[in-house]
Amino acid sequence: MKFGLLSTAALCGLFLVAPASAQGVKIGILNDQSGVYADYGGKWSLEAAKMAVEEFGGEVLGQKIEVISADHQNKPDLAVTIARKWYDVDGVDMITELTTSSVALAVQELSKEKKKIDIVVGAATSRITGDACQPSGFHWAYDTHALAVGTGGALVEAGGDTWFFLTADYAFGYALEKDTGEIVTAKGGKVLGAVRHPLNSSDFSSFLLQAQSSKAKIVGLANAGLDTSNSIKQAAEFGIVAGGQKLAGLLLTLAEVHGLGLQAAQGLVLTEAYYWDRDDKSREFAERFFKRTQRMPNMIQAGTYSATLSYLKAVKAAGTKDTEAVTKKLKELPVNDAFAQGGKVLANGRMIHDLYLFEVKKPAESKKPWDYYKQLAVVPGDKAFPTAAESGCPLTK
Repeated sequence: MKFGLLSTAALCGLFLVAPASAQGVKIGILNDQSGVYADYGGKWSLEAAKMAVEEFGGEVLGQKIEVISADHQNKPDLAVTIARKWYDVDGVDMITELTTSSVALAVQELSKEKKKIDIVVGAATSRITGDACQPSGFHWAYDTHALAVGTGGALVEAGGDTWFFLTADYAFGYALEKDTGEIVTAKGGKVLGAVRHPLNSSDFSSFLLQAQSSKAKIVGLANAGLDTSNSIKQAAEFGIVAGGQKLAGLLLTLAEVHGLGLQAAQGLVLTEAYYWDRDDKSREFAERFFKRTQRMPNMIQAGTYSATLSYLKAVKAAGTKDTEAVTKKLKELPVNDAFAQGGKVLANGRMIHDLYLFEVKKPAESKKPWDYYKQLAVVPGDKAFPTAAESGCPLTK
């Protein structure tokens, strides 16, 4: 009898200390929800992830799927603290979104240590699947190399052969400036200079004056979110475009265009991996998203939906939540959804898919709400992204 009682107590103890993830599949959305990138991804990415879970049926392998979220405030140390608790205490199986490159790099390193899956969507640096790659790390929507090929390459070919960069002073900005500068010079252009500004700047006057005095044909904005919006607004006050220079929003999405309005944003050339009004699939997803949020999704939000859905498909195909098995399936399964058609994941974790070069419409050209873009070109995935062997990822050597 004593043995039976002890056995029962021991079993109860085991159930009490079992990790939370044993009771379901848990996905964490970690991003900026209150700062410079709050509209760029923010709570809207959380809604997109929830849409993927609902579309999947709310459970996988007979287990309930749960989505949790947190605001990392663009602080890598805070992000790592949250991610560590999620992995060690809360039983989170996969972390995604991860806007801000310094955050994404830090969480990816922790994920490597914990042998967990992370799928970066909102961060840009190509290092994520380059020298900083990890065995179960993925990069989904875009990266600095793809933006450089799309926007940078197109503008040089159109005659914009001298550049000056206005760059966010952290990992993302450095990578975007470097990748775009290399494309510019490879196509016969010249980089005349660059200036770096702090994240979440309110005053760009001194930086814009340097760009203006450079006489470069193109002022490349190697920043994002509110930094890009504020750069564009203040550039208008300095008469930069009126003076003959052209602004290149190297990371500009529908969210920032909406915030600026067509009067201020018209004529900007940009590259996105998704546009809500491009085809029937993108429109169907966007309409469902709009009903929930009263806004149309950009490539970060649609990309988070795709990353979440692809992860769940991989768990189902693997028949387990085991990191190694799910990673293998993520690299085997094609990506066909509202975000990407015919997407494929390389050995370094980079998801390859087409991107699109757009020009922002003039107010008179817009025929309905959120009708902001006209498509100039398709940037094929195999041109936009380097191969795994070219990426610098040590895992692929």
